[in-house]
Amino acid sequence: MIQDHEQKCSVYVVSDGGGGTAEAVVDAVTVQFPGVDFQVARYPGVRTRDQVLAVVNDAFRNNGIIVHTIVITGIRRLLLRECRQRGINQVDLTGSLLGQISAHVGMRPILRPGVSHGLSDEYFRRIDAIQFTVRHDDGVGLETLNEADIVLVGVSRCSKTPLSIFLSMRGWKVANIPIVLGVPPPQVLDEIDQRIIIALTIHEDELVRIRQHRVRALGVDGRGEYADPEMVREELRYARRIARRGFPWPIVNITGKSIEESAKEIIALIESQRLPSDMIRIPDPAHEKGWEE
Repeated sequence: MIQDHEQKCSVYVVSDGGGGTAEAVVDAVTVQFPGVDFQVARYPGVRTRDQVLAVVNDAFRNNGIIVHTIVITGIRRLLLRECRQRGINQVDLTGSLLGQISAHVGMRPILRPGVSHGLSDEYFRRIDAIQFTVRHDDGVGLETLNEADIVLVGVSRCSKTPLSIFLSMRGWKVANIPIVLGVPPPQVLDEIDQRIIIALTIHEDELVRIRQHRVRALGVDGRGEYADPEMVREELRYARRIARRGFPWPIVNITGKSIEESAKEIIALIESQRLPSDMIRIPDPAHEKGWEE
Protein backbone atom coordinates (compact mmCIF):
# COMPACT_ATOMS: atom_id res chain seq x y z
CA MET A 1 0.00 0.00 0.00
CA ILE A 2 1.28 3.45 -0.87
CA GLN A 3 1.79 5.83 2.05
CA ASP A 4 1.90 9.57 1.44
CA HIS A 5 4.53 11.59 3.27
CA GLU A 6 2.34 13.41 5.76
CA GLN A 7 2.44 17.17 5.53
CA LYS A 8 0.68 19.73 7.67
CA CYS A 9 -1.14 22.85 6.58
CA SER A 10 -2.96 25.45 8.68
CA VAL A 11 -6.00 26.98 6.98
CA TYR A 12 -7.85 29.95 8.46
CA VAL A 13 -11.46 30.33 7.31
CA VAL A 14 -12.44 33.95 7.91
CA SER A 15 -15.77 35.66 7.32
CA ASP A 16 -17.66 38.72 8.49
CA GLY A 17 -20.79 36.56 8.34
CA GLY A 18 -21.38 32.93 9.27
CA GLY A 19 -18.58 31.54 7.12
CA GLY A 20 -20.62 28.68 5.64
CA THR A 21 -19.63 29.44 2.04
CA ALA A 22 -15.89 29.56 2.81
CA GLU A 23 -16.11 26.39 4.91
CA ALA A 24 -17.83 24.51 2.10
CA VAL A 25 -15.17 25.54 -0.41
CA VAL A 26 -12.32 24.63 1.95
CA ASP A 27 -13.92 21.25 2.71
CA ALA A 28 -14.32 20.53 -1.00
CA VAL A 29 -10.72 21.46 -1.80
CA THR A 30 -8.82 19.95 1.13
CA VAL A 31 -10.33 16.51 0.53
CA GLN A 32 -8.33 16.44 -2.72
CA PHE A 33 -5.08 16.20 -0.70
CA PRO A 34 -5.33 12.95 1.30
CA GLY A 35 -1.67 13.06 2.33
CA VAL A 36 -1.96 16.41 4.10
CA ASP A 37 -2.97 16.96 7.73
CA PHE A 38 -5.11 20.10 7.52
CA GLN A 39 -5.62 22.15 10.67
CA VAL A 40 -8.68 24.27 9.86
CA ALA A 41 -9.44 27.22 12.15
CA ARG A 42 -12.79 28.98 11.68
CA TYR A 43 -13.28 32.69 12.41
CA PRO A 44 -16.86 33.82 11.66
CA GLY A 45 -18.14 37.31 12.45
CA VAL A 46 -14.81 39.11 11.92
CA ARG A 47 -15.77 42.80 11.72
CA THR A 48 -13.18 44.75 13.74
CA ARG A 49 -9.52 45.69 13.35
CA ASP A 50 -8.53 43.75 16.47
CA GLN A 51 -10.23 40.60 15.18
CA VAL A 52 -8.40 40.88 11.85
CA LEU A 53 -5.03 41.37 13.53
CA ALA A 54 -5.61 38.38 15.83
CA VAL A 55 -6.27 36.10 12.84
CA VAL A 56 -3.34 37.46 10.85
CA ASN A 57 -0.94 37.09 13.79
CA ASP A 58 -2.01 33.49 14.35
CA ALA A 59 -1.70 32.66 10.64
CA PHE A 60 1.75 34.25 10.52
CA ARG A 61 2.99 32.22 13.50
CA ASN A 62 1.76 28.96 11.96
CA ASN A 63 2.71 29.71 8.34
CA GLY A 64 -0.97 29.33 7.45
CA ILE A 65 -3.15 30.31 4.52
CA ILE A 66 -6.21 32.53 4.97
CA VAL A 67 -9.40 31.85 3.00
CA HIS A 68 -11.98 34.59 3.45
CA THR A 69 -15.38 35.88 2.44
CA ILE A 70 -15.16 39.43 3.81
CA VAL A 71 -17.62 41.86 2.19
CA ILE A 72 -17.13 44.89 4.48
CA THR A 73 -14.79 47.00 2.36
CA GLY A 74 -12.64 48.44 5.16
CA ILE A 75 -12.20 45.09 6.89
CA ARG A 76 -11.33 43.34 3.64
CA ARG A 77 -8.75 45.98 2.73
CA LEU A 78 -7.18 45.73 6.19
CA LEU A 79 -6.94 41.95 5.92
CA LEU A 80 -5.42 42.12 2.44
CA ARG A 81 -2.87 44.73 3.51
CA GLU A 82 -1.80 42.81 6.61
CA CYS A 83 -1.45 39.57 4.63
CA ARG A 84 0.62 41.31 1.97
CA GLN A 85 2.94 42.94 4.50
CA ARG A 86 3.55 39.67 6.35
CA GLY A 87 3.81 37.48 3.26
CA ILE A 88 0.74 35.40 4.18
CA ASN A 89 -1.01 33.55 1.37
CA GLN A 90 -4.67 34.52 1.19
CA VAL A 91 -7.62 33.62 -1.03
CA ASP A 92 -10.40 36.19 -1.44
CA LEU A 93 -13.50 34.22 -2.43
CA THR A 94 -15.82 37.21 -2.81
CA GLY A 95 -13.88 40.45 -3.39
CA SER A 96 -12.94 39.93 -7.03
CA LEU A 97 -16.37 38.52 -7.89
CA LEU A 98 -18.13 41.45 -6.23
CA GLY A 99 -16.10 43.89 -8.31
CA GLN A 100 -16.66 42.02 -11.57
CA ILE A 101 -20.42 41.74 -11.11
CA SER A 102 -20.68 45.36 -9.92
CA ALA A 103 -18.94 46.58 -13.06
CA HIS A 104 -21.02 44.30 -15.29
CA VAL A 105 -24.46 45.26 -13.95
CA GLY A 106 -23.62 48.87 -13.11
CA MET A 107 -24.76 48.54 -9.51
CA ARG A 108 -22.94 48.70 -6.19
CA PRO A 109 -23.25 45.64 -3.92
CA ILE A 110 -25.05 46.16 -0.62
CA LEU A 111 -21.99 44.79 1.26
CA ARG A 112 -24.02 43.36 4.12
CA PRO A 113 -22.34 40.48 6.00
CA GLY A 114 -24.27 37.23 6.21
CA VAL A 115 -26.74 38.17 3.49
CA SER A 116 -26.15 34.80 1.80
CA HIS A 117 -28.07 33.18 4.64
CA GLY A 118 -31.17 34.83 3.22
CA LEU A 119 -30.85 32.70 0.11
CA SER A 120 -33.21 29.93 -0.83
CA ASP A 121 -33.39 26.44 0.61
CA GLU A 122 -31.42 25.34 -2.45
CA TYR A 123 -28.33 27.08 -1.09
CA PHE A 124 -28.50 25.21 2.21
CA ARG A 125 -29.28 21.94 0.45
CA ARG A 126 -26.04 22.24 -1.51
CA ILE A 127 -24.03 23.07 1.59
CA ASP A 128 -25.50 20.00 3.33
CA ALA A 129 -24.67 17.87 0.29
CA ILE A 130 -21.04 19.02 0.24
CA GLN A 131 -20.61 18.37 3.95
CA PHE A 132 -22.24 14.92 3.65
CA THR A 133 -19.99 14.02 0.74
CA VAL A 134 -16.82 15.07 2.56
CA ARG A 135 -17.84 12.90 5.52
CA HIS A 136 -18.47 9.89 3.25
CA ASP A 137 -15.30 9.89 1.16
CA ASP A 138 -13.29 6.72 0.47
CA GLY A 139 -15.45 4.28 2.44
CA VAL A 140 -15.95 6.48 5.52
CA GLY A 141 -19.35 6.96 7.18
CA LEU A 142 -20.87 3.59 6.27
CA GLU A 143 -23.29 3.80 9.19
CA THR A 144 -25.22 6.55 7.37
CA LEU A 145 -24.70 5.30 3.81
CA ASN A 146 -28.46 4.89 3.39
CA GLU A 147 -28.82 8.70 3.50
CA ALA A 148 -26.85 9.12 0.27
CA ASP A 149 -28.45 10.10 -3.04
CA ILE A 150 -25.64 8.44 -4.99
CA VAL A 151 -23.02 5.85 -4.04
CA LEU A 152 -20.00 5.52 -6.33
CA VAL A 153 -17.85 2.38 -6.24
CA GLY A 154 -14.66 1.58 -8.10
CA VAL A 155 -10.97 0.80 -7.90
CA SER A 156 -8.35 3.30 -6.76
CA ARG A 157 -7.74 6.28 -9.07
CA CYS A 158 -10.95 6.09 -11.10
CA SER A 159 -12.08 9.61 -10.10
CA LYS A 160 -14.47 8.62 -7.29
CA THR A 161 -13.61 11.60 -5.09
CA PRO A 162 -13.50 14.34 -7.76
CA LEU A 163 -16.84 13.14 -9.16
CA SER A 164 -18.33 12.98 -5.68
CA ILE A 165 -17.33 16.57 -4.92
CA PHE A 166 -18.53 17.81 -8.32
CA LEU A 167 -21.94 16.17 -7.85
CA SER A 168 -22.24 17.43 -4.26
CA MET A 169 -21.80 21.00 -5.46
CA ARG A 170 -24.96 20.42 -7.46
CA GLY A 171 -26.89 19.27 -4.43
CA TRP A 172 -26.37 15.49 -4.53
CA LYS A 173 -25.34 13.71 -1.34
CA VAL A 174 -22.64 11.35 -2.57
CA ALA A 175 -20.66 8.59 -0.89
CA ASN A 176 -17.83 6.71 -2.53
CA ILE A 177 -16.43 3.30 -1.64
CA PRO A 178 -13.24 1.71 -2.99
CA ILE A 179 -13.20 -1.77 -4.45
CA VAL A 180 -10.00 -3.53 -3.38
CA LEU A 181 -8.78 -6.71 -5.07
CA GLY A 182 -9.70 -9.77 -3.01
CA VAL A 183 -11.56 -7.78 -0.35
CA PRO A 184 -15.35 -8.23 -0.20
CA PRO A 185 -17.23 -4.91 -0.42
CA PRO A 186 -18.94 -3.69 2.76
CA GLN A 187 -22.11 -5.63 3.62
CA VAL A 188 -24.07 -2.39 3.84
CA LEU A 189 -23.86 -2.06 0.05
CA ASP A 190 -26.25 -5.00 -0.21
CA GLU A 191 -28.62 -3.46 2.33
CA ILE A 192 -29.21 -0.01 0.80
CA ASP A 193 -31.33 0.91 -2.22
CA GLN A 194 -29.46 -0.68 -5.14
CA ARG A 195 -30.75 1.99 -7.53
CA ILE A 196 -28.43 4.63 -6.08
CA ILE A 197 -25.21 2.65 -6.66
CA ILE A 198 -23.05 3.38 -9.71
CA ALA A 199 -19.86 1.50 -10.57
CA LEU A 200 -17.01 3.47 -12.16
CA THR A 201 -14.42 2.01 -14.47
CA ILE A 202 -11.54 3.24 -16.59
CA HIS A 203 -9.52 1.73 -19.42
CA GLU A 204 -6.67 -0.45 -18.19
CA ASP A 205 -3.90 1.49 -19.98
CA GLU A 206 -5.17 4.82 -18.70
CA LEU A 207 -5.35 3.54 -15.12
CA VAL A 208 -1.78 2.23 -15.32
CA ARG A 209 -0.61 5.62 -16.59
CA ILE A 210 -2.40 7.50 -13.80
CA ARG A 211 -1.02 5.21 -11.12
CA GLN A 212 2.52 5.36 -12.47
CA HIS A 213 2.33 9.15 -12.37
CA ARG A 214 1.03 8.93 -8.80
CA VAL A 215 3.85 6.74 -7.52
CA ARG A 216 6.48 8.89 -9.26
CA ALA A 217 5.02 11.99 -7.60
CA LEU A 218 5.35 10.25 -4.22
CA GLY A 219 8.92 9.17 -4.90
CA VAL A 220 7.95 5.48 -4.66
CA ASP A 221 9.29 2.65 -6.80
CA GLY A 222 6.95 2.51 -9.79
CA ARG A 223 7.56 -1.23 -10.30
CA GLY A 224 5.31 -2.23 -7.41
CA GLU A 225 1.94 -3.94 -7.71
CA TYR A 226 -0.08 -0.71 -7.48
CA ALA A 227 0.86 0.33 -11.03
CA ASP A 228 1.68 -3.10 -12.45
CA PRO A 229 -0.38 -3.69 -15.64
CA GLU A 230 -1.24 -7.29 -14.75
CA MET A 231 -2.39 -6.35 -11.25
CA VAL A 232 -4.41 -3.45 -12.64
CA ARG A 233 -6.07 -5.86 -15.06
CA GLU A 234 -6.92 -8.21 -12.19
CA GLU A 235 -8.38 -5.33 -10.15
CA LEU A 236 -10.64 -4.29 -13.02
CA ARG A 237 -11.80 -7.89 -13.52
CA TYR A 238 -12.57 -8.22 -9.83
CA ALA A 239 -14.43 -4.90 -9.81
CA ARG A 240 -16.44 -6.01 -12.84
CA ARG A 241 -17.52 -9.19 -11.06
CA ILE A 242 -18.58 -7.19 -8.02
CA ALA A 243 -20.61 -4.77 -10.15
CA ARG A 244 -22.33 -7.56 -12.12
CA ARG A 245 -23.47 -9.57 -9.13
CA GLY A 246 -26.92 -9.04 -7.71
CA PHE A 247 -28.77 -5.99 -9.03
CA PRO A 248 -26.41 -5.40 -11.11
CA TRP A 249 -25.03 -1.89 -10.79
CA PRO A 250 -24.83 0.37 -13.85
CA ILE A 251 -21.27 0.98 -15.04
CA VAL A 252 -19.86 4.33 -16.13
CA ASN A 253 -16.57 4.29 -18.02
CA ILE A 254 -14.77 7.59 -17.33
CA THR A 255 -11.97 7.07 -19.85
CA GLY A 256 -11.42 10.20 -21.93
CA LYS A 257 -14.35 12.02 -20.33
CA SER A 258 -14.39 15.27 -18.43
CA ILE A 259 -15.78 15.41 -14.89
CA GLU A 260 -18.83 17.20 -16.29
CA GLU A 261 -19.50 14.47 -18.89
CA SER A 262 -19.14 11.64 -16.38
CA ALA A 263 -21.34 13.43 -13.84
CA LYS A 264 -24.05 14.00 -16.46
CA GLU A 265 -24.05 10.29 -17.30
CA ILE A 266 -24.26 9.34 -13.61
CA ILE A 267 -27.20 11.68 -12.99
CA ALA A 268 -29.01 10.32 -16.05
CA LEU A 269 -28.60 6.75 -14.79
CA ILE A 270 -29.77 7.63 -11.27
CA GLU A 271 -32.82 9.46 -12.55
CA SER A 272 -33.72 6.70 -15.02
CA GLN A 273 -33.70 4.14 -12.22
CA ARG A 274 -36.26 6.20 -10.32
CA LEU A 275 -38.77 5.61 -13.11
CA PRO A 276 -41.50 2.93 -12.79
CA SER A 277 -40.22 -0.50 -13.74
CA ASP A 278 -42.17 -0.57 -17.01
CA MET A 279 -40.43 2.62 -18.12
CA ILE A 280 -36.84 1.57 -17.39
CA ARG A 281 -34.90 0.77 -20.56
CA ILE A 282 -32.79 -2.37 -20.82
CA PRO A 283 -29.15 -1.55 -19.92
CA ASP A 284 -26.91 -1.00 -22.93
CA PRO A 285 -23.94 -3.42 -23.01
CA ALA A 286 -21.87 -0.47 -24.21
CA HIS A 287 -21.89 0.77 -20.62
CA GLU A 288 -19.54 -2.08 -19.81
CA LYS A 289 -16.97 -1.15 -22.42
CA GLY A 290 -13.59 -1.03 -20.77
CA TRP A 291 -14.27 -3.86 -18.28
CA GLU A 292 -12.11 -6.26 -20.22
CA GLU A 293 -12.05 -9.96 -19.58
